[in-house]
Amino acid sequence: MTTPLRDATTDETSAPAGSVLAIRGGRPLRGTVDVKGAKNLATKAMVASLLGETTSILRDVPAISDVAVVRSLLEVHGVTVSEGDEPGSLILDPSAVESAHYEEIDAHAGASRIPILFCGPLLHRLGQAFIPDLGGCRIGDRPIDFHLDALRKFGAVVEKQPSGIRLSAPNGLKGANIHLPYPSVGATEQVLLTAVRAQGTTELRNAAIEPEIMDLIAVLQKMGAIISYEPNRVILIEGVEQLRGYDHRCIFDRNEAASWACAALATDGEIFVAGARQQEMLTFLNVFRKAGGWFDVQEDGILFRRDTELKPVIVETDVHPGFMTDWQQPLIVALTQAAGRSIVHETVYENRFGFTQALVQMGADIVVHPHGLQDGPRRVPRRELEQAAVITGPTPLHAADIVVPDLRGGYSHVIAALTAEGESKVSGVDILSRGYENFLDKLQALGADFDVIR
Repeated sequence: MTTPLRDATTDETSAPAGSVLAIRGGRPLRGTVDVKGAKNLATKAMVASLLGETTSILRDVPAISDVAVVRSLLEVHGVTVSEGDEPGSLILDPSAVESAHYEEIDAHAGASRIPILFCGPLLHRLGQAFIPDLGGCRIGDRPIDFHLDALRKFGAVVEKQPSGIRLSAPNGLKGANIHLPYPSVGATEQVLLTAVRAQGTTELRNAAIEPEIMDLIAVLQKMGAIISYEPNRVILIEGVEQLRGYDHRCIFDRNEAASWACAALATDGEIFVAGARQQEMLTFLNVFRKAGGWFDVQEDGILFRRDTELKPVIVETDVHPGFMTDWQQPLIVALTQAAGRSIVHETVYENRFGFTQALVQMGADIVVHPHGLQDGPRRVPRRELEQAAVITGPTPLHAADIVVPDLRGGYSHVIAALTAEGESKVSGVDILSRGYENFLDKLQALGADFDVIR
């Protein structure tokens, strides 16, 4: 089914707000799912359209609520957004961009953190920007200081108010030398979206280099930006006076692809993820194989299933090219069925193991160490905020009533319920519409046994 992008938050293939999934588990998931463009690229490319003087076209846009939020925010700023002739395409016309009132921004932003990325483009176009208090999944502090510090270096004046943050650029924005204390994806995106039209050259050190970042750079280069990637996480941006619109097809969503791969592993099923590509998933595929998984890379996607009995692994999350933090949550569900002790070191966010409480309720043996583990060999440097989870298995999972905490944790709860014996009731599943297009349709196509209780 093709779902209109405007209806991403309410379409029938997503669980309505307040609904509960009654899931009867113990059945392997088998079949094919399609992954579209990456959430973490599509939403940022939509913001980039503000920088252009002409219309942009973005293709393979997923019908998810985060896209709907960004679309609404663009529209309250005067951008005309419409569907293209090709399914999953958006036409973005920024010719009538104007300032928006706080109430409008706040009403459309919801729990999204994306408004912070509007600052650079709006400062260039309007000389001012306003963002309300930021929300998002509660998986850690995720301070916006990196963003604000970078904007100040470009010459922005930042005024914190009770209702949000007001920014202005009375003297315009100028290139800057910026060194990020951590290779933050969001801060890197902020610098890119601001530097491309700033006067002079910007040198960004310790930048994030995720595939979605590289795809955003490709979008900006199509618009007329001059950006080069240097060794050792250095990005150079030469500011230009004017940018045009783009025509771009989004990179595939590797987070969703890994999620379905872990679902095949946990339920002892077989899932072909159409649209997945090997290169962007090399690190995940290595861990998947070590854990007992089997995959076949094909021209139009990747087939995932178990190869042997599941095996314990040691995983350290890290920025790209490391093992993504978004991958560890669904993987942990599968590791509850591995024979032995697995360890997951979470080094990116300080509060991403909250979802394991529900797995323990379902019978898993998981111990969270809130300050990490000191012993054992490490490849990723320790961070003060890191935690560790020790998973001992195999432990049969049984049904339970659980509440979704966040996007990836919520997906993991659904997969745990599909792995468990008996009927589980999973509430709060509407948050999955933030990152998974046509989620219920995909579950049904894979043979999942569930009902939506409204």
